[in-house]
Amino acid sequence: MFTGIVAGMGRVESIEGDELVRLVINFSTVPTEGLEIGASVSVNGVCLTAVEIIGSTVAFDVISETLNLTTLGTLAEGNWVNLERALKVGDEIGGHLLSGHIMGTGEIIVREETDENTDLVIDCPADIMRFIQPKGYIAIDGISLTVGRVEENTFSLHIIPETLRLTTLGVKGLGSDVNLEVDSMTQTIVATVERMMEGKV
Repeated sequence: MFTGIVAGMGRVESIEGDELVRLVINFSTVPTEGLEIGASVSVNGVCLTAVEIIGSTVAFDVISETLNLTTLGTLAEGNWVNLERALKVGDEIGGHLLSGHIMGTGEIIVREETDENTDLVIDCPADIMRFIQPKGYIAIDGISLTVGRVEENTFSLHIIPETLRLTTLGVKGLGSDVNLEVDSMTQTIVATVERMMEGKV
């Protein structure tokens, strides 16, 4: 489990393979102390398993389904990714609980800079929009954020400067794709209400 509080960014050192891709990331700003092979790490919101650790460099094996469903399939060497180590018992939950199981991707269609924050508008698939509500939580590339205004196929986000500094949202522009995850509690509540309205419960 994760909280959506990104610890920092890592740099993609290498990407090798076809059906099974070996993704090697330099945890340049995130400590690897105590990280062991088999541990879970959120990489741009995707739960991956560490398979090799050499100093500050960590390798992950990524299957084709994950590459196709998420933005990991479009990564290139030199790209930066958001990193979060798995939640431990006793850790503070500053964001909201996440599984790292990405539901799909959205696209940044508006980016407006102001003196105090940056406003983003995300174009979102219909099957995910049904779970998104104003003031609700959503994870964008593994970042726990609060939803602003919700339209038919879009929702807005207000990003503070600290989030821009610590995460890849600081460099993502118009047309950039982002990984989306809605917390499991919201998914369960919405699905249950829909079944009740259909007379299936």
